[in-house]
Amino acid sequence: MKLKNKIVAVLLLIGMTAVAQKNKSPKVVLITLDGLRWQELFAGADSLLVGNKDYVSNTDELKGTFWRSMAEERRKILLPFVWNTISKMGQIYGNRAKNSKVDLTNTMWFSYPGYNEILTGKADDKNITSNSKINNPNTTVLEMLNNAEAYKGKVAAFGSWDVFPFIINEERSGIPVNAGFEKAKGSKLTDKEEFLNKLQGQTPSPWGSVRLDVFTHNFALEYMEKAHPEVVYISYGETDDFAHDGDYDAYLKAAKNTDGLIEELWNFTQNDSFYKDNTVFLITTDHGRGTQPLDTWKHHGGSVQGAGEVWFISFGKGVANLGEVSESEQLFSNQIAPTVLDVLNIKIDKDKMKGKPINLGKK
Repeated sequence: MKLKNKIVAVLLLIGMTAVAQKNKSPKVVLITLDGLRWQELFAGADSLLVGNKDYVSNTDELKGTFWRSMAEERRKILLPFVWNTISKMGQIYGNRAKNSKVDLTNTMWFSYPGYNEILTGKADDKNITSNSKINNPNTTVLEMLNNAEAYKGKVAAFGSWDVFPFIINEERSGIPVNAGFEKAKGSKLTDKEEFLNKLQGQTPSPWGSVRLDVFTHNFALEYMEKAHPEVVYISYGETDDFAHDGDYDAYLKAAKNTDGLIEELWNFTQNDSFYKDNTVFLITTDHGRGTQPLDTWKHHGGSVQGAGEVWFISFGKGVANLGEVSESEQLFSNQIAPTVLDVLNIKIDKDKMKGKPINLGKK
């Protein structure tokens, strides 16, 4: 072999080794379901709502679809991927009926403060006091990673709510955030992205600031296949907005649909060599909702009892199979950002993140 060919062969080998090592580094998919109550997650359709004509247009139809006498059966009908698959390979926290608790540390109990806490690892009741479109003065874990050499340009975010570019501070962080009714951008769009851009413009949303989750999901999925980001954040929004509308039928159907979208994401990662057997999924919500008085199921905020009660799910590489956690334990939403760093084996600055990472290994 000539010297030139030998050099080329060595360089190719080095390049392939570097790619292989990079592919072995863990990946993270962080997902939020806006305002999904722990009550439905762990017990399925609520007996006080599923047959209530104030919130359901066709109670017989909805009960036929989602109502069963046992909570374990109801939740499997509502969230089949969570309870038939994730429960057998991951961890599910927040069933307060079994004394597993997850709570917000912020006192606002609505979306922007909740997302800030999840993404930064600390509450900020001084600066984050509304859902206004103001750039987040705090640094999210996504921005921290994008500022690190190993993850520069390998972080992306997708959301149904149009406030996410401000929550993540897209302008300062440099992270691409596709949210609200934004189109996929760039000079090398795939045919699917071009189609989604067109279809989104032709599809009316029930809400002025939140698009349908199918677009958030498919923009994210196509970008993952095309660009293979190391860290992806996806926020689905329909559950919260249908709840605010007082439409329990649509709330349940949105929850079930999102369960299927998460299953599709998981199946994609297990059939893509970049993510296969090397990806950790972390799933939570930004706030809870009320239960008593009954009408408060539509609402949340600091004055709504129970709206600070949330939940947490994890599964994937290195996550111990604990299933539904039924032991007495208290977790907080400010632990999620440190957990992302812990999964990626990155040192946590305790001065910036108050929460401790959640131990996803065997306990």
